[in-house]
Amino acid sequence: MNLKVIALAAVALSAVALPSTADARCRGCAVGAGVVGGLALGAIIGSSIANSQPRYAEPAPVYGGPPAYYAPEYVEGPVCHIERQRFWDGYGWRHRRVEVCD
Repeated sequence: MNLKVIALAAVALSAVALPSTADARCRGCAVGAGVVGGLALGAIIGSSIANSQPRYAEPAPVYGGPPAYYAPEYVEGPVCHIERQRFWDGYGWRHRRVEVCD
């Protein structure tokens, strides 16, 4: 629909921009009419592009099986906790935190 309006506007502007016999001796008139016609056509095309809304195409649904891996909700394993240990570093006693798993 917008392309029809743009084509109609281009035809109308080209009919107006053609010189008639009355102004055939004017040397700079065709340049001015071309500039004005180009600006008007640019405004029409720009406004039709600005008023068009983006189209959204919903992707096709994809059906597949469950994933190849299965992670159970509760995995039994070692219970870990943090302990504070005292160690000798060669110059004195220091403390550090160490993760200990039972």
